[in-house]
Amino acid sequence: MSNVLIVGELKNGELKKISKEITSAGRKIADALGGKVTALLIGSGVEKFAGDLGAVGADSIVTVNAGDFNAETWANLVAGVIQDKKPSVVLVPHTSQGKDYSPRVAVKVGAGIVADAVGLSVDGGKVVAKKPIYSGKAYGNFKITSDVAIFTVRPNSQEVVQKAGAGATEAASPSAGDAKVKIVSSDLSGGNKVQLAEASIIVSGGRGIKGPENWPVLQGLADVLGAALGASRAAVDAGWISHSHQVGQTGKTVSPNCYIACGISGAIQHLAGMGSSKYIVAINKDGDAPIFKVATYGVVGDLFEVVPALTDEFKKVLG
Repeated sequence: MSNVLIVGELKNGELKKISKEITSAGRKIADALGGKVTALLIGSGVEKFAGDLGAVGADSIVTVNAGDFNAETWANLVAGVIQDKKPSVVLVPHTSQGKDYSPRVAVKVGAGIVADAVGLSVDGGKVVAKKPIYSGKAYGNFKITSDVAIFTVRPNSQEVVQKAGAGATEAASPSAGDAKVKIVSSDLSGGNKVQLAEASIIVSGGRGIKGPENWPVLQGLADVLGAALGASRAAVDAGWISHSHQVGQTGKTVSPNCYIACGISGAIQHLAGMGSSKYIVAINKDGDAPIFKVATYGVVGDLFEVVPALTDEFKKVLG
């Protein structure tokens, strides 16, 4: 029997969708290995989210009362729960927080770790993680041979499946340890109405938008769709928008359900950051642009005509 531990994540007091995604993924793994799924929630008042995770496969939910996020503290708390529950598989969100504390946890519990998994399966009693390699130009499959295997999972890469577990809740008090680093302030970059890395839909612009004054054309479509606003490196380097919007090898890696590329040529550095999107819609007046080679749907036309037309049609459909 191999049990699975998932570590949920909250933002602004709300449960993030990736928490449900990895709980569903953990349920599939546990069913294949004959084990159970334990969900760990750290924070204040997290007990209210136990039902959300129980509904998508968690057999038990462990809650730990803690203050604001600190990577050292979180690593100590997660390691303490691992030592108590003894799971064989640990799933962590591949977010800024998860990427910060998960390697520390791996060192503390002697676990192997694979980061940025976009696919999870079971073969020969071991979890196989599929992840992009070579800047997204290929995928590799990885197994971990240590007793505990940790995987960080990219947001929007796993399906949320309603499959109820027992959902029993218990409080735990593992040692938080003595953190040597203290967060004195946080300066969050603004501008994204929807967080880019976790968005289900992204509307992204490149050099083809011609200047910063034209972002409202794309933002209008993004607002109608409830999407995040992204950008290519060319647009960022030109000073048209902040780096917090950049998608690509030197920006954010995203896996939305739908990526709408407007006026983006499709350089390999950009494709490395969005190539795993489920559907790619390319809008470019250059019919030979490389982006059309990876696009699910392509529109050869002027984005300043196509995007407003799309916005109007979506308003009619979505209200």
